[in-house]
Amino acid sequence: MCCFFTALILLGPRMAVVVAWWLNPVRFADAFGGILWPILGIIFLPWTTLAYLIVWSPTGGIYGLAWLWIGLGVVADVAMHAGGGYGNRRRIPGYRG
Repeated sequence: MCCFFTALILLGPRMAVVVAWWLNPVRFADAFGGILWPILGIIFLPWTTLAYLIVWSPTGGIYGLAWLWIGLGVVADVAMHAGGGYGNRRRIPGYRG
């Protein structure tokens, strides 16, 4: 777990997901049921993928307040993508603002 949190802090959510995948591939395979969803998650929604992996339970899947953490992951992903667009708004030709 120490390596997981260090990767999260230093390299971001994508590297944390890759490290978690490398450390426990069986949990990854059980949680996602294939390889397509984790790869798409790493590319497009890394915080949501990380939250899903953390709150997923082998006995019951996702239930209760675990959905709140996944929702916060979605909010973090939207903020990450929107923040990049907002920060580079002056580079857009014809933008007045």
